[in-house]
Amino acid sequence: MDQRLSQQLAFALEIDKEKNILRQTHLSGHGRRENDAEHAWHMAIMAYLLREYANEEVDIAHVMLMCLIHDVVEIDAGDTYAYDAEGLKTQAAREEAAKQRIFGLLPEDQATELMALFDEFEAYETPESRFAHAMDNLQPLMLNTSNGGGDWAEHGVSAEQVYGRQRKSALGSRLLFDEVIDPLIREHIEKGNIRP
Repeated sequence: MDQRLSQQLAFALEIDKEKNILRQTHLSGHGRRENDAEHAWHMAIMAYLLREYANEEVDIAHVMLMCLIHDVVEIDAGDTYAYDAEGLKTQAAREEAAKQRIFGLLPEDQATELMALFDEFEAYETPESRFAHAMDNLQPLMLNTSNGGGDWAEHGVSAEQVYGRQRKSALGSRLLFDEVIDPLIREHIEKGNIRP
């Protein structure tokens, strides 16, 4: 087997480990905690379905690939809960080291391509990255809503924390923020699942 194919297969096997990274969000209907691979798949499909609501025209294949690879780094870095202030302080450094190691398994051209895609997602500067982030925020919000807001209640999450994260969703889709996200947040504040 040539080296390029060997590297590609090694990466393909390595990313299987993403299925073992559990998130704080539970599957719909009070299911078990979801894993990173399930989250990535779900938000990629959502991006395709909801692309008409992006603020700007987007290359949807680019968005979907970004969705699929954005949490691969958590194989090494672990999942950092969105509302974990201490974990967020070291997240960027942990994920940068993971990015170098995991994508570095690939042939140089593909490693460079996927590292750039990861960096684009993190930078929030392109229409594609902003829409991918909107999906990254909307997907767990939908799951948490389907579970009666239990994940927010369990962690004592405040409205300020939720809005701090979710307001950025409007950069990718103002319509989804106004019509879906904001009403759901307000509903869970009223129900007491999110602290006022």
